[in-house]
Amino acid sequence: MRETFLKYLQYEKRYSKHTITSYENDLGQFEEFILNNFPELNTSTANHGVIRGWIVSLVDGGMDSRSVNRKIACLRSFYKFLLRREHIIKDPMLKIRVLKTNKQLPQFVQENDITRLLDQFEFNKDFSGCRDRLILELLYGTGIRLSELISLKTIDVNFANRTLKVLGKRNKERVIPFSVSLERVIEQYLAAKNSHGLLNDGSELLVTDNGEPCYPMVIYRTVKKYLNLFTTIEKRSPHVLRHTFATHLLNKGAELNAVKDLLGHTSLAATQVYTHNSLDKLKKVFDQAHPKA
Repeated sequence: MRETFLKYLQYEKRYSKHTITSYENDLGQFEEFILNNFPELNTSTANHGVIRGWIVSLVDGGMDSRSVNRKIACLRSFYKFLLRREHIIKDPMLKIRVLKTNKQLPQFVQENDITRLLDQFEFNKDFSGCRDRLILELLYGTGIRLSELISLKTIDVNFANRTLKVLGKRNKERVIPFSVSLERVIEQYLAAKNSHGLLNDGSELLVTDNGEPCYPMVIYRTVKKYLNLFTTIEKRSPHVLRHTFATHLLNKGAELNAVKDLLGHTSLAATQVYTHNSLDKLKKVFDQAHPKA
């Protein structure tokens, strides 16, 4: 049933490849646990006690609560699927509760640091330098996800309207505006790409020096390389620039619902986490305006 479930996620739920791979790994680990400890059972006949035993083993093994909760979410989706298909008559996940987690606020790059990186740092003028700068500018200038970045096509860039067409989670499209400064960076990159002997034919926008589509590790290395020069925050990943995009917009007074739409969030609750990062700004407003400050 695992393969049928994964196809359901791919074709009906339209989950991303990354999510499907994670669910596949989680189910594989659960099946291995059952095989080693309850060889007479399988995923369809496993009960509440078996599932709870697996969760306890994960915690005892040192896995953090967030990772365990992701595996619980996987099983919850899997057993709901089995129930709808009438492969089971009772959902064994009904009594399973998620673990408590410490709320972690998203890390972000300070505005002066990102300004020094993008406006003052001298990038190389060759193809690699133009690509590196565009990667950083796109992540910070539009707030797109890593998966959305590497799937961008040249034809997704609309210079007439200065917008990007982005294919987000579950194949949902959204249109994101970009600035005049980012437009110039894109144009410089396309010119460098052409001079490098690579085609701008509507295929992947971001490519390696050999013309292959950029893959996640290329983006991770690029972001970490440059953030190392300008910030001391612990996390220096592509997603940090997405956090930075959202936080800086809210700090400048952007409406929460507008930021939600730009990020491609389905729920406002997912966007509200960034309001906590504006606490420093709220303190300044308080100090300046309150009579007792």
